[in-house]
Amino acid sequence: MKGKLLVIGFGPGYEKHITERAKEAIQESDIIIGYKTYIELIKGLITGKQIISTGMTEEVSRAQEAVKQAELGKKVAVISSGDAGVYGMAGLVYEVLIEKGWKRDTGVEVEVIPGISAINSCAALLGAPIMHDACTISLSDHLTPWTLIEKRIEAAAQADFVIALYNPKSGRRTKQIMEAQRILLKYRSPETPVGLVKSAFRDSQHIVLTSLRDMLEHEIGMLTTVIIGNSSTFLHDGLMITPRGYQRKYTLTEKVQPLKPHQRLQREAEPWALDQTEELEFSMNIDVVVGKDSSRELAEEALNIVLREKAAAPQVMKQKFQSIFEIAVSPGVTNKKFTAKQMMILSEIAGEECVLEYTPDHYIKLQIVTSDPHEIVKKLTQSNFVLSPVGDVLTVKACDFCDGEKRDAIPYAEKLYEKLGGMKLPKELKLGVNGCGMACYGAVKEDIGIVYRKGAFDLFLGAKTAGRNAHPGQIVAEGIPPEEIIEVIEKIVQEYKEKAHPNERFYKFFKRVKKIQGFEYQDITPKIKMEVPICGE
Repeated sequence: MKGKLLVIGFGPGYEKHITERAKEAIQESDIIIGYKTYIELIKGLITGKQIISTGMTEEVSRAQEAVKQAELGKKVAVISSGDAGVYGMAGLVYEVLIEKGWKRDTGVEVEVIPGISAINSCAALLGAPIMHDACTISLSDHLTPWTLIEKRIEAAAQADFVIALYNPKSGRRTKQIMEAQRILLKYRSPETPVGLVKSAFRDSQHIVLTSLRDMLEHEIGMLTTVIIGNSSTFLHDGLMITPRGYQRKYTLTEKVQPLKPHQRLQREAEPWALDQTEELEFSMNIDVVVGKDSSRELAEEALNIVLREKAAAPQVMKQKFQSIFEIAVSPGVTNKKFTAKQMMILSEIAGEECVLEYTPDHYIKLQIVTSDPHEIVKKLTQSNFVLSPVGDVLTVKACDFCDGEKRDAIPYAEKLYEKLGGMKLPKELKLGVNGCGMACYGAVKEDIGIVYRKGAFDLFLGAKTAGRNAHPGQIVAEGIPPEEIIEVIEKIVQEYKEKAHPNERFYKFFKRVKKIQGFEYQDITPKIKMEVPICGE
């Protein structure tokens, strides 16, 4: 009768975090083999089982004993905390089997049962530090040479990975964590957030948030997992958070604008993609050494070359990650004509990487990769551009008032822009202003439209601006006195801001609430039956 090896990861140790399959595998096993501390953590699940426990650093002997018992026909559970395939017992069990000539189709059956690894359980306690590319490095040199571990720390630090250090320190192994800190400080700010989690989800759980500079001031041991942030990781209200991407979108009214889900996979939002990164070329120009009479002379010459290259190479490589600054520019609220000088300024600011997008909203939207948005704003302002934020904000769309010939409504358009332009709202909202009854710039087709006619304003609300069932706004008032129009619009916008659902467009809001500031909704959508598209619009 062939036995079976069940290589089990039981997670951090708290019973509710042990998977159902892991519990079943423990129950169906004849023998439980594991490190003494791990046996103690799951003692409530192994009552009545034959138990073989060993001390630290005896992983190989545990694997050998497990294989031996399985070959005798036993069902053997080999337990690891966390995940058995992450610094656990799975690899060693396979190595022992392979040394004995094991084949999957003829040898003992092996089942590896996954568990929650320390990097995941500790990250959950710290906040969200592993939101971007990350790696795990064990500082234990029991099975791996320290020189190799150093190389891995150096590479991960230089590449700006979030790093989880396992087995950072023990009673006899104390220098490795200090060396790791020294290497990391070559590439990262001393203020880089660091999370220290001891015994995650166990009775002795202890969490510390600190910095790369101060991390060694706190207790670190074998039961501690050290999570080191990357260059964009930050602390907030006792949490350690790494943004999903390096580049963030900035606009005038919002310090940081989160990327929308559909923007995540766009080129400008994924700077970590292979085709987005600048190649970092490291070369060592070593000439062929000839004419040396002895191996000693060859070795000395080679050493001198290496030392020269090392001295010439930069010792600190701090990465600087830029942001995408989004801004709308126009010649003015009512002016629709850019000057040649302004276009030259836009070209100069844009450079090779900027995106300039013409919009139907009478402005050009810029997406500028920069680390200094304030300088961009300064240059644009000095060139007499009118600047506006982009996103879910109010945009004033005024006509050109027949190149200023019909000027009576211009002051009201400018006042509305001054008071409401760029206001943060549940969804983008367009406020159209036309200076005569021709309404040739289409104010009646905007979310809110006002048309100046016979010395007063007509008000239109709730246009549906897109889709096959698009329609203009319904006229809800005629002849609003100019001295009242600003207050009327302000109250409508404020009610929408306060009562609309997130991402609810103005026409949907008007339809739902039926009345805004006393103006009643009337359904003016086409009455014919129309096929509803998949998008619901």
